[in-house]
Amino acid sequence: MTARSDSERIGFGGASSGGGFQLDSSPLLASSPVELSDTHRDDPDTVAELWRGGKVLLVDEYGRTPVDAEGSLAWDAPGAVGDGTNAVLLGLHQGVARWGVRACARDSELLWSDLRVLGDWLGDAEAGLFATAVGLLAWHDRARYCALCGAGTERIRSGWARRCGGCWHEEYPRTDPSMICLVHDGADRVLLGRKAGWPDERFSVLAGFVEMGESLEGCVRREVCEEVGVEVSDIRYLGSQPWPFPRSLMVGFAAVADPEAPLHPADGEIAEAHWVNREHVRQALETNASVHGMRLPPGISIAHRMLRGWALG
Repeated sequence: MTARSDSERIGFGGASSGGGFQLDSSPLLASSPVELSDTHRDDPDTVAELWRGGKVLLVDEYGRTPVDAEGSLAWDAPGAVGDGTNAVLLGLHQGVARWGVRACARDSELLWSDLRVLGDWLGDAEAGLFATAVGLLAWHDRARYCALCGAGTERIRSGWARRCGGCWHEEYPRTDPSMICLVHDGADRVLLGRKAGWPDERFSVLAGFVEMGESLEGCVRREVCEEVGVEVSDIRYLGSQPWPFPRSLMVGFAAVADPEAPLHPADGEIAEAHWVNREHVRQALETNASVHGMRLPPGISIAHRMLRGWALG
């Protein structure tokens, strides 16, 4: 049996079809029905009442939470986890306050799992609550000292801010914007890359963080050029998704590039990049497994929704 080249294994080639696709559906974390109004966060009496009548999600340092036998989130009663001093208010759903608390899974008999594993099985509300808990609790872990004077900080506003005990500066959780772009040839090929450190068959669309003073479209042009060495045009917006690993907002775009232009994967960042045939992407999406040496992102991610929109649209 003759060994295939990477080009043959990944599936170069193709023709026809246009590029006016959209996301096949709204990304899971982008459509949470949870109420996030900050009017519930300041009044001590209101907060105490919301805690007593609420439900609590435990999250460990690895972003995992306990799940029940059916694979749903295992919410705790407030009385089982303390007085709420270290809890963060995730929002209100169906009239019930939902809280997040940092916990330790090591001594628990429960099954603990993370958002990447559970995401496809959770509804919009629970996925959104879990994502908020992961991101907000991780921010608290990293914001214990004031960036201005170095003094310790304390959580305020039901976990949505921290106040310095030295200079009284208030700090709020931030979200880092990141572009994620499906680059295609305007016909039947899409450009996929494998990041350095990923498993051999794991591929996805290209992504990168927005830099200071940079527009989203400018970030698309720069990141694609830096990561694979090609110029893009016809940049257009597709949708967005909050991504709490640790605190990103993934802003999705589509763009067109010349498939004949040489690819130059960024040393130390992109292990390999290839133009992939639409039919091979369809097969990988349908089987949710490795096809032609390629495994695509999980269904929870906006990258998956982008690829489905392009391949099946």
